[in-house]
Amino acid sequence: MPENFYPEQPQSFGVQRQESLSRYTAKTFGIMFLGLLVTFGVAWGLAWTAPGQLLLFNALTAMPWIQLVILVAELVVVIAMSAMIRKLSPAAAGACFFLYAVLTGLTFSMIFLSFELTTLVLVFGFTALYFGGMALFGYLTKIDLSRLRTVLLGGLIAIVIFNLLMLFIPALEVADRVMCTLGVILFLGFTAYDTQKIKSFYYGFQGDDAMLKKASVISALELYLDFINLFLYLLRIFGRNRD
Repeated sequence: MPENFYPEQPQSFGVQRQESLSRYTAKTFGIMFLGLLVTFGVAWGLAWTAPGQLLLFNALTAMPWIQLVILVAELVVVIAMSAMIRKLSPAAAGACFFLYAVLTGLTFSMIFLSFELTTLVLVFGFTALYFGGMALFGYLTKIDLSRLRTVLLGGLIAIVIFNLLMLFIPALEVADRVMCTLGVILFLGFTAYDTQKIKSFYYGFQGDDAMLKKASVISALELYLDFINLFLYLLRIFGRNRD
């Protein structure tokens, strides 16, 4: 997200807050969970129902490049949403978020074909448990987690580079389990950090209802991405034991 979106200091507009921090946080997580519901609903409908499987098979057969198109579309949606967040209406920001959730569901449907349903349910359960624990820590802790921003971004860049190198240097796959474990740790840290950042948005945009709503969508997107990445890394770890 663009740096100028985040408020550095709380702003005071001399108006009365219309909802509590806890309610604002709950609404943000509600948006995030709705996004997850859309993603996993789309993925399940395509990967685990007969009509969905037929549609998916025909699409992959007729357009083998469709996965790349979807990935590019996801990237375009996130970049556009980040660049135009101050100009978008809250409704438009929400629409972008749910469009992204649908596109991710399409990608997940192809991934789900490679795993058994019991494995997916188990990994989802572990993801929810780990995510929930770190989100609670991020909300309750008095430690300033903003100091972790540089470390987390550095870790994210390192993992992205390692994944790209794996595409060209197959020998690096021997370290994949270690990289996945580090990925889990990294996104657990992001979960706590992004949860605490909801407070910064809440206090920083007081008096600007539109920005508060858009900040809620941005936070929901960031937490959504934390959950999705946690799920994918755990799936790669647990998936190793599948015959």
